[in-house]
Amino acid sequence: MPSPQHQLAATLIPRMFPTREITDLAKFRDALRRRNLTRQTTPPRGLARRWQIERRDIGFPVYVLTRRGSKPSRTLLHLHGGSFAAPAFRTQWTYATGLARAIDARLMFPAYPLAPEYTWRDSHEPLVKLADEAAEEMPLVMSGESAGGGLTLAIAETLRDRGGPQPTHLVLISPWADLTKTAPGMAEYAARDPWLSYENHDYYADFWAGSRADIDRPEVSPALGKLDGLPPALMFCGTRDMLFPSCEQLAERGRESGWDVEFVVGEDLLHVYPILPIPEAREALKRTVAFLA
Repeated sequence: MPSPQHQLAATLIPRMFPTREITDLAKFRDALRRRNLTRQTTPPRGLARRWQIERRDIGFPVYVLTRRGSKPSRTLLHLHGGSFAAPAFRTQWTYATGLARAIDARLMFPAYPLAPEYTWRDSHEPLVKLADEAAEEMPLVMSGESAGGGLTLAIAETLRDRGGPQPTHLVLISPWADLTKTAPGMAEYAARDPWLSYENHDYYADFWAGSRADIDRPEVSPALGKLDGLPPALMFCGTRDMLFPSCEQLAERGRESGWDVEFVVGEDLLHVYPILPIPEAREALKRTVAFLA
């Protein structure tokens, strides 16, 4: 049974992030653009007390964080979620820095360009190059949640196809890795999801793809791409998550192709529950650290 803290989160999240069906697409697109001009992904205040923060420019900012007094032996490259259209929230930074600290890694946190102003084409190649260079320097772990989880998988597939150094592990948290909305059962799971919107799904998907013709490309929907030869992966998804059917399908396809993927099902748990301030997230972190040991 979910914890009381989880039950509280399930009540508060739809109030904090109310879902409204998009009725005027042009007006909604303009509102997203205005928001992303004023609120961008930057490290939260206070992180600099414990972390040395370097800002790199790869066509967009990448924040490289090293815990003060540490000598990390590997890199964690984390890609944040938000339907590819929202800057990172403090909760996402808290998760990424917590995982980096737990595995004694330096953290790379890209502020990749957001939809609808930009599409996957504006960030895919720079992120592949960033991951490739990071893996050359020291062992690389890649992680991501929701849209960032799908982006993590897409980058890993391109790295595999091109050869060279590879990530040692992938951590995928409720990855939005299939933007086609074709996984059986999505509508039924969406009815139990207090957070994600089934009705608005295709608008965000089309923003990121840039074209409906690109929606099933592996760079956009990596769950539909080749899965063999990928690094070992740990994937989490709750059953109160609209994305559960596509995550389950991804795990099944992965196992059939020989990919070493461990799928952790969170019974009655929310979308991206491992990054929320709830007891279930602490258990997920323990499992992740053991996986990466």
